[in-house]
Amino acid sequence: MLSKLKTCVLYGLEGYGIDVETDLSNGLPGFTIVGLPDISIRESKERVRSAIKNSGYKFPVSRITVNLAPANLKKEGSQIDLPIAIGILAASKIVEKVIKDDTCIIGELSLDGKINAIEGALPMVISMRNNNFKRVIIPVDNKEECGVIEGIDIIPVSNLNDLVDYINNEIEINSYSLTYDSFDDVDNYSEDFSEIKGQPAMKRAVEIAAAGMHNLLLLGSPGSGKTMIARRIPTILPDLTFEESMEVTKIYSISGQLKGRGLVKKRPFRSPHHTSSRISIAGGGSKPNPGEVSLAHYGVLFLDEIPEFPKNVLEVLRQPMEDGSISISRANGSFTFPAKFMMVASMNPCPCGYLGDPTHECSCNQGQIDKYLNKISGPLLNRIDIQLEVSPVKYDDLNDKRTEETSKDIKKRIIKARSIQKERYYTIGIMTNSELSGKNITKYCKINKDSELLLKSAFETLGLSARAYNKILKVARTIADLEASENIETKHLAEAIQYRSLDRKYWR
Repeated sequence: MLSKLKTCVLYGLEGYGIDVETDLSNGLPGFTIVGLPDISIRESKERVRSAIKNSGYKFPVSRITVNLAPANLKKEGSQIDLPIAIGILAASKIVEKVIKDDTCIIGELSLDGKINAIEGALPMVISMRNNNFKRVIIPVDNKEECGVIEGIDIIPVSNLNDLVDYINNEIEINSYSLTYDSFDDVDNYSEDFSEIKGQPAMKRAVEIAAAGMHNLLLLGSPGSGKTMIARRIPTILPDLTFEESMEVTKIYSISGQLKGRGLVKKRPFRSPHHTSSRISIAGGGSKPNPGEVSLAHYGVLFLDEIPEFPKNVLEVLRQPMEDGSISISRANGSFTFPAKFMMVASMNPCPCGYLGDPTHECSCNQGQIDKYLNKISGPLLNRIDIQLEVSPVKYDDLNDKRTEETSKDIKKRIIKARSIQKERYYTIGIMTNSELSGKNITKYCKINKDSELLLKSAFETLGLSARAYNKILKVARTIADLEASENIETKHLAEAIQYRSLDRKYWR
């Protein structure tokens, strides 16, 4: 007695179809799973046995062999519990109907027969849809994240009994679908830019960074508002599009961070602690999972007090900051995760925090200051588009009763600038100025002769690198977009140059 059905396993963000072949034969009773299963799949034997018995079905007293094909591909994940159980019941003729090859089954079993939610359901369903599957059976707790996928029927089931009855046509389970607009609105932040008193220069730099998705470094003494403003950046970023939301949700799905909430509609804001390991930031492990750089995809990665992070952790950021993705190689293969994030970093100018502060005296010697600053390497600093020295907040600003500009007002300007960029770069497949590279910088960031002379002078005076040169042009392009200016004017370039002065002042 043989049964055969389809399931799915994940490698990175891609799902691959797997044949679950189940054979019941004479001989000593036993239960064997072959086809390079990992520990979680080998342990599924006990979950499947108990789930079948506790659901009121007779577990066959036979030699059971389950083959996961192709046999040369390593399989991981507890989502194979459910197809194994259905395969056994089909081979035992308890499941009487033939399960078509265009149907995929995924789900983890409890000992009582309940079907538990799994990690990575969304990328699995998308991959199966792309491989011409017509129907996928999933745990009911995963239906919110998968319901928006078009072109495939989503069948949510809650327990083994219901699934058996559904396959045998004894009950009907309607396919589940949702629209993107049915999820909660995103404009429900508890923080707002209007709460920040004064600091016009810092607000301006943050607005430019958000408009072009530029990396930002804020350097200033404690209490100057660096962390406060960084945490409010998501309130001024444009809403995620449907395509962006799907990409972000796929990452959160395989990371197990959705917890039944459906699609992610807010732009991510990740703020890892400085004790975070290299793997937690970049991703990895024996079964590679996305790290903080990928969890911040299309959002903000905030590194508070960046010099406190280990240097080897910071150096991991260099590839994703440049490429918008990160590659992780392990013995069982190479995995690439998306990582298009806006990095925002804050730091003090010295260990005590008061170097250059007009109201406090710095207690650090030059050796301590140099050691502290050298934790930020030149190549990493070079990849930060906007570098701003933040002044302490003045008493008059704190006591000012005037209403500050709200996040909603700033967001309108940023959306307008982003729409200009989207239209301009439609043919080359990028969305923001920060993604410009190579010949596209020359094409879209043209400057006049006066601006060329200014940039040449700054290049020689500040000792800029070729990367810094390109960063200045891209920031100037964003400043022009905020003013709806078709051309980059000299004033736009001059402001962009000002944001490259810190590496000359502090990192000598």
